[in-house]
Amino acid sequence: MEGFFGLALNIILTIYLVIDSKKHGKNPILWGILGFIFGLIALGIYLIKTDRKVIGWIVTILSIIGYLALILIVGLAILFAVVGFS
Repeated sequence: MEGFFGLALNIILTIYLVIDSKKHGKNPILWGILGFIFGLIALGIYLIKTDRKVIGWIVTILSIIGYLALILIVGLAILFAVVGFS
């Protein structure tokens, strides 16, 4: 279920970036690919590039913090699986 949510979020971001990039004179194919692969980080950078800097920086920083937290949690899970809880 979580994988479906992430995929659906990336597809929605891709559609938004493709439609909105045409309005701002940006390459819609490039932003669509970046949005699908990188998700919220690409959205944050796009918002910064289209002069919506405050919300762009907020989205970018929060997504980077989220990805770092995910990496930390996965790393701790692997460490506990290898070493054990004792």
